[in-house]
Amino acid sequence: MDCRHFRGLELVSLKSELSLLSNIFFPFLFFPPAFTIKSISGKFVWSRERAAKLSYWPFSKTMSVDHDWSELPPELLDTIVNKLVNLRDYLRFRAVCSNWRSSTPATPKNLPCQFPWLMLPKNRSNRRGFFNLLDNKLHFLNLPEASNRRRRCGSSHGWLIIVDESPSIFIINPLTKVTFNLPPLSQLPNVINFDFYSVGREFTIQSPDGEVYTRSLKEIRDLFIKKVVLSNSPSRDPNFIAFVILNETGELAYCKNGENSWKFIDEARFFAEDVIYFDGLFYAVHKLGSIAVCDVSGDSPRVSFIETPRQIGGDIQYLVKTNDELLLVTRSLELDTDAAYHQLDVVYKTVEFRVFRLVLEGPRWEKVDSLGEKMLFLGENSSLALLASDYPGCEGNRIYFTDDYCEANYDGVNGNHDLGYYNLEDGRIEALSCYPRNSHSMLRWPPPIWFTPNPC
Repeated sequence: MDCRHFRGLELVSLKSELSLLSNIFFPFLFFPPAFTIKSISGKFVWSRERAAKLSYWPFSKTMSVDHDWSELPPELLDTIVNKLVNLRDYLRFRAVCSNWRSSTPATPKNLPCQFPWLMLPKNRSNRRGFFNLLDNKLHFLNLPEASNRRRRCGSSHGWLIIVDESPSIFIINPLTKVTFNLPPLSQLPNVINFDFYSVGREFTIQSPDGEVYTRSLKEIRDLFIKKVVLSNSPSRDPNFIAFVILNETGELAYCKNGENSWKFIDEARFFAEDVIYFDGLFYAVHKLGSIAVCDVSGDSPRVSFIETPRQIGGDIQYLVKTNDELLLVTRSLELDTDAAYHQLDVVYKTVEFRVFRLVLEGPRWEKVDSLGEKMLFLGENSSLALLASDYPGCEGNRIYFTDDYCEANYDGVNGNHDLGYYNLEDGRIEALSCYPRNSHSMLRWPPPIWFTPNPC
């Protein structure tokens, strides 16, 4: 395919592609008004009649007007690709022509973290909607793996963690459809018996206090696990670790890829508000603000603690790692009533966030009044911090949040989920354009979740 000719592309898209290439390949070049793209017999070709006469046009007179960019040397294409930061631009780059496509890997290795998409509740088909806040566009992916009989209990490094009504639990990359199986929930240490034929009481569980009780498949699916966090993308690191917060007992469990059972971290029980992973360690936070640092790289876990003065306030706590500090974010809720579909529901609504940074001298949590350029993404996903300056059109000092705190917001309730963004400067909560606050959507199960598109 000749790179001078493009079929089926919109003119606006073409100009943006050429502008992108010019900024990378010729940073001193800009396309003057005389630079036009003409349509000839359904093909788009470049026109430089007037531009060639301009003194600032960077090509010599001996250079062919119809220079074939498909013949750029591989090392130069590699330099261009390494400067791309957006997955969309990378895909468009590979779509220009066969030579460019063959010179670049199908899976990019150098892209930074992409801006999260909001995975919306399921509709009647197997297609799931993912809303991109950057361009206000809705993308649809065929994802039968996330059916109504399953619940996702985490989003980490571009992978969804999904629990079935059977004991199975697996992770999937929605873009590539690659999956990895984790040990079934029946292999948790506190499950003393699993009988698929004991309908309504399939799981027999023993609490840390010795109490024995039963749970149904549906109860285990919906209530037993709070969140799963991955150490790395499974495609990048075959030795990844899955870390689980148990909702009912406040215990922490983990497994390494390829293992057949889960292990508990007994020393870190009740450090079950949130977990993040960085620098080879898992950090789990207690309701009162202290942190358990868990090293699970060896045969048995090793735990140390960061003891801080009691952090009173807030109904939910999140841990967020930025480039230079560890943040604790508290989320305050209040009860509200919601009248919809001829019934009255009692629901929780987010009213405030507070942010603190860890000061190791002490140690202690110090209140943060402004996030500056930082944007935080909180919810059932692995907590994430990004810089607004890296994403055109975004503003910093905001906390984007989803509904992740109430089991009543799952199966069989109205779709008025609690999500939006919080402006830390003035305390305002604003709706997302795809999900107006206090609107009643017929999309109910499950609540939206942040998902970071990652093709690897």
